[in-house]
Amino acid sequence: MRVSKINDLERKSSFGIWGLIALLIIFFDQLTKWAILKWIPLYGKIPINRFINITHQENRGAAFSFLADASGWQRWFFITLAVSISSVIVVWLWRLRMTGQTVLSLGLSLVLGGAIGNVVDRVILGHVIDFIQIFINGWPFPTFNVADSSITVGAILLIVDSLFLSEKNAKYL
Repeated sequence: MRVSKINDLERKSSFGIWGLIALLIIFFDQLTKWAILKWIPLYGKIPINRFINITHQENRGAAFSFLADASGWQRWFFITLAVSISSVIVVWLWRLRMTGQTVLSLGLSLVLGGAIGNVVDRVILGHVIDFIQIFINGWPFPTFNVADSSITVGAILLIVDSLFLSEKNAKYL
C-alpha cells in the first residue's frame, strides 16, 4: 500500500514539474516582452553585435508573419488554435506522467509554455511582441521572442523523441 502512495505522488509531482516548466516559460516570456514594451519604442533597435539586434516588433500573424496582413480574424483564429492545442498538451502530459518519457514531456512543456505566452499577447494586445532579430550573412532572420524559441526547441525535442525514443519506450508500456 505504501509503494502505491509513493508512485501516485511521483506521478503527480512529475506532472507538476512539467507544468512548472511551462509556467516558467510563460513568466520569462512575459517579463522580456514587458521590458521591450517599457524601454524600446516600436521599431527601435539596440544592436548587440553584428549578428543580433534587440528590437520591438508587433506580429499580428503566426510564424514568419503568416497571415499578418489579414483583416483581424486571424487573432481569434490563432487564440482558438493555441488554446485547443494547449488543452490537448495538458491532457497528454497528464497521461505521460506514468511513463517516464522525459524528452517527450519536456518538449510538450516547452511548446505549451510558448503557446500560452503568445496567447497572452494576442488576448491582451491583439498581437505578439517579437524582439530578437538575428542576421545570417547580413540578412535578417524573422524576429522572434522567448515563446517562439521555446516552441522551436520543444518541437525539436518532439521530433527527436519521435525518431529515436518513442518506439523504444512503447515496448515497455
